[in-house]
Amino acid sequence: MNNPIRTCALVGKFHDTSVADCVGTLIPALLERHLTVLTAEDAAGNAALRGATVTSISDMVARADLMIAVGGDGTLLYAAGLVAQRDVPLLGINRGRLGFLTDVLPQDLTRSLDAVLAGDCQADRRPLLQTRLLSPQGEEVTHYALNDVVFNRLDTGRLLDFETRIDGRYVNSHGGDGMVVATSTGSTAYALSCGGPIVDPRLSVLVVAPICPHTLSDRPIVVPGDSTIDVRLLGQHETLAQVTCDAAVLGALKPGGRLEIMPSARSVTLLHPPGYDYFRLLRSKLHWGLGGLTHER
Repeated sequence: MNNPIRTCALVGKFHDTSVADCVGTLIPALLERHLTVLTAEDAAGNAALRGATVTSISDMVARADLMIAVGGDGTLLYAAGLVAQRDVPLLGINRGRLGFLTDVLPQDLTRSLDAVLAGDCQADRRPLLQTRLLSPQGEEVTHYALNDVVFNRLDTGRLLDFETRIDGRYVNSHGGDGMVVATSTGSTAYALSCGGPIVDPRLSVLVVAPICPHTLSDRPIVVPGDSTIDVRLLGQHETLAQVTCDAAVLGALKPGGRLEIMPSARSVTLLHPPGYDYFRLLRSKLHWGLGGLTHER
């Protein structure tokens, strides 16, 4: 980071006790370091946010030099959506269940904060996906995703019939509950539960993973990160599939419409504490190495 940090924006589910307790420690630490702390209007009145300045989300994002997400990976994904249009670094403090993206532990909060201000954190630039959802009438909605783009069925008991093309080349016709298109960052999320691989985030690839495919031969594939993936829904006109970007609803994919997923020129910069090791993170979250001989714990 080249710019000095003077203003921090905080996001999180502040009504959650564990998040509120963490923020109650974080805000005084930020103020002691002569930083301005901003939170959004929907958090007004929360006692844990005493000392923070309440403002609109747009003003908060525009003024922030650093955004801090307190919570789980879902909170960080929300924060990533806020800073996707600006080069604002993002620090995640883990108060969730897993925390593949929010890798600062509460007990390391002040040490990590000092490392951020001193410029000692590891800046990790992660690419975003751009999604275009086109209706049969040609109406278009766009959005961005750090983890994944998902479309799945809305009608209980009815399979989706759809076909995929990659870079204009026909790939397959599918029957199932839908599909996940994940970045390497998102390979440890929904795509993993669909049988997809864990991908080192340094690799520029996409994971294309069917959700509950009707045939066992319909397996996840890995394609280059600069690929454009085109999905078209087949079948009856009343068939609908819901499209989400990082769990935020984008709209409905209908027969005759198209879903296009492609790399974006935008990216998000995650800040990791000193000593960050992706494989150590995997061992911790997935409980690898337990019961065996290892050289490092």
